[in-house]
Amino acid sequence: MRLAPRLSGSGRLSLEPDADAPPLEAALAERLEQAFGRGTGEGLLHLGAVEVASPLPPTLGYWRDLGARYVAALCTLGAGATQGQEVGVPLLDDEAAEALAAAAPLMAGAETLTAERLQALWGQLDAAFRTSFRAANVPLEKFLGQLNPAWHVVGRVHFHLAENRKDSEAPFAFLATYTTRLSAHGKPQHVPLGQALKEYAGSACREQLLALLVPVQRAAADCAWLQAMVDAGEIFHPLRWSPAEARRLLSDVPRLEAAGVVVRMPAGWTLGRPPRPRVTAQVGEAAPAGLGADALLDFKVGVTLDGERLTQAEIRALLAETSGLALLRGRWVEVDKERLALTLERLRKIERLAKEQGLRFSDAARLLARADLSEDDPVEEASRDWSEVLAGDWLATTLRGLRGPEGLAALDVSRDIQGTLRPYQEVGVRWLHLLSRLGLGACLADDMGLGKTIQLIALLCLRRRERKGQVAASLLVAPASLLSNWTAEIERFAPSLKPFVAHASVVPAAELATLDPARLRDVDLVITSYGHLRRLSWLAAHAWDLVVLDEAQAIKNPGARQSRAAKALKARSRVVLTGTPIENRLGDLWSLFDFLNPGLLGSAKQFGVFVKRLGTRQHDAYAPLRDLVKPYILRRLKTDKKVISDLPEKTEVRAWCALSRRQAALYQEAVRDLAQSLKDEDTEGIRRRGVVLASLMRLKQICNHPSQWLGDGAWAEADSGKWARLREIAEVVASRQEKALIFTQFREVTEPLSAFLASVFGRPGLVLHGGTPVGKRRDLVTRFQEDDAAPFFVLSLKAGGSGLNLTAASHVVHFDRWWNPAVENQATDRAFRIGQKKNVLVHKFVCRGTVEEKIDALIGAKSGLAAGVLEGGADVLLTEMPDDELLRLVALDVRRAAEEV
Repeated sequence: MRLAPRLSGSGRLSLEPDADAPPLEAALAERLEQAFGRGTGEGLLHLGAVEVASPLPPTLGYWRDLGARYVAALCTLGAGATQGQEVGVPLLDDEAAEALAAAAPLMAGAETLTAERLQALWGQLDAAFRTSFRAANVPLEKFLGQLNPAWHVVGRVHFHLAENRKDSEAPFAFLATYTTRLSAHGKPQHVPLGQALKEYAGSACREQLLALLVPVQRAAADCAWLQAMVDAGEIFHPLRWSPAEARRLLSDVPRLEAAGVVVRMPAGWTLGRPPRPRVTAQVGEAAPAGLGADALLDFKVGVTLDGERLTQAEIRALLAETSGLALLRGRWVEVDKERLALTLERLRKIERLAKEQGLRFSDAARLLARADLSEDDPVEEASRDWSEVLAGDWLATTLRGLRGPEGLAALDVSRDIQGTLRPYQEVGVRWLHLLSRLGLGACLADDMGLGKTIQLIALLCLRRRERKGQVAASLLVAPASLLSNWTAEIERFAPSLKPFVAHASVVPAAELATLDPARLRDVDLVITSYGHLRRLSWLAAHAWDLVVLDEAQAIKNPGARQSRAAKALKARSRVVLTGTPIENRLGDLWSLFDFLNPGLLGSAKQFGVFVKRLGTRQHDAYAPLRDLVKPYILRRLKTDKKVISDLPEKTEVRAWCALSRRQAALYQEAVRDLAQSLKDEDTEGIRRRGVVLASLMRLKQICNHPSQWLGDGAWAEADSGKWARLREIAEVVASRQEKALIFTQFREVTEPLSAFLASVFGRPGLVLHGGTPVGKRRDLVTRFQEDDAAPFFVLSLKAGGSGLNLTAASHVVHFDRWWNPAVENQATDRAFRIGQKKNVLVHKFVCRGTVEEKIDALIGAKSGLAAGVLEGGADVLLTEMPDDELLRLVALDVRRAAEEV
């Protein structure tokens, strides 16, 4: 069976079928399904207390670690607690919660995991334990023993290793003890294990003695040296040990602890082990020669002990050590001479190659992240413990800026921008500027509504200023439906930038195909679509300053033609913009980086082997991959407190939509019919008003979807630009596991919209309109608020625009416009109201080149016609306009409205 954890947008952890998850043993999967079926807390308790030795994939292993941390806390509470006593488990503190959240594995909903949500899950785990413990009506130690024998608290055997420097022949001492009780401070009280023979003397205590020795017997089954000690009775007495004997114990610590024996090492050994000499390499001390992923860095190798460099004589002595422990500089150190020698030779080989050819930036990044992409002979995980690669001064400073761009020096970004960047946006521009200056690719993955567009425009302005008059155009590739949005945003924020739209809706196709390069001489930015990227050969032939991909999920399929075309482009640096989380889809991540920084993640085959190897790691499985890509990804969420404090609680954005060919033809036909009707002599007074209102309604319906006007029931996605734009937004909302409200003023559109959105979200949503029974409406609202399985709610504006509390939504879509801001705001406030804890992003759909865009502009300007619109609505007011003015307002601007051909 294949199961994977999923964290919902509301913070609920569940276990769900996942075809991409590693297979689980059937019995294990059944146990997990039953546990999580009882609730999140019960599932976590089962993982952490029962499945301590079960093989689990990294995602489930992460949640098992959380459960095990809780059970470990229980073990410090004492042995006598029963159902009549209140067991007080410490809360998960902020520091531990932050560390756990940062180490979250790649899984569905990982991007929503915060310290606060982990603490809430800890509370559910605590509640599940208390319920089970009260029902068991047994002492705590027995309760834990029933869950798994490894959690026995009282009677655990301890093996102690201590230094004895006065004895040169046997410089170590060994003693076995057991704990009889816990002190008032929760510390175990130790007694020599030999005392057990006296304490449990007699047949009446034989079972107690056997139970005490069970962990030792289990360990002896795996450790021949321990079995010999047990057979000879030496386990009950203090012993003098040589370095080789001490090293033997050190090597078998995992087996001993797995059997239930607690191992204690000398007090001076950090984390229970003696220090190890490490082969230490330093990369990037000086600035590299060249830019980009192929920039060449310096590389130096040495051997250190706790950061102190060892001499060649000391290194030779370590490599000659046979016991596994060596006395060096007055302290014992652990030595695995085979691994030490292999590691030293491996890094010295890299050092020799670096001196001869230089070390590429991408190779250095992989070494720092411990991301070994070798297919045939990867570095063993155990060997990595004997080596360390550190960033030199230049590289450390650079990586510090990439990983924490808040500390980068401020840039003068305001002089070329009309408007004020928010602080986090200024940070984003500094980060983009650093990567583009280094010739490295950057992925700006800010959440929807945080202003990726203006950050990119500010970067373009900076690059133009730095060129000091030298012409070097950049290229922006975006979905066809967003081209007009980009030109509008450039005109709004940076009118001094000179864009050129390379699209057949703006430039005749024949002229576009054979464009003279001289045409780009004074251009700052060429804007084109993914479809035209495949068709216009001169785009691949040109050398660009920046190449930018908007909605970069378009290249997630590496075999697609548009992905190959994008990767063939030539540029000094590359940038991708995406609001879709990329942490959960590793194949998409590879394709994205194959464009951004080719070679960083190796070939597709190498990456697949690498990811499969990471999946076998026990803890924080994907840390090497996360560390490797982190410097090139900047992602800020609306839920981030540093962003929330700076953002308004409600953000409104225009969702610009193109018209399909069918829509454009029907729209122009409707305008012609209106013009002809206005010419008729009898079209006056009330009749004229009826004709105008009917025509405006017809235009609105055509802008929504041709099927709404024609009544043909087809509702094909390709026939409507709004349908296409809604898919783009809904896919992002679905990937974030958030919820959305979709408002329309037309009842007949609600069901087709719901069916379409169900295909995008992969599950049905809810619908409410004037025909919905009053008694059913409350149930629908409750389902949307409380049921994670209801991802969207389609509402007619009249029926759902007031009186409802729908704070589960963090997105509001106005699919068609009422042309009355007061009515729209009232609908928006179904989500943006008291009780809302999430930022609300409002998407207002506007068809380019149509009456919708012109009315929207008037509303935004708050002048002329807008005054009437604000007070009552535009429909009635438009009926009073002169014929020529009315026809100019509703006329179609074909170029602005056209979709990709």
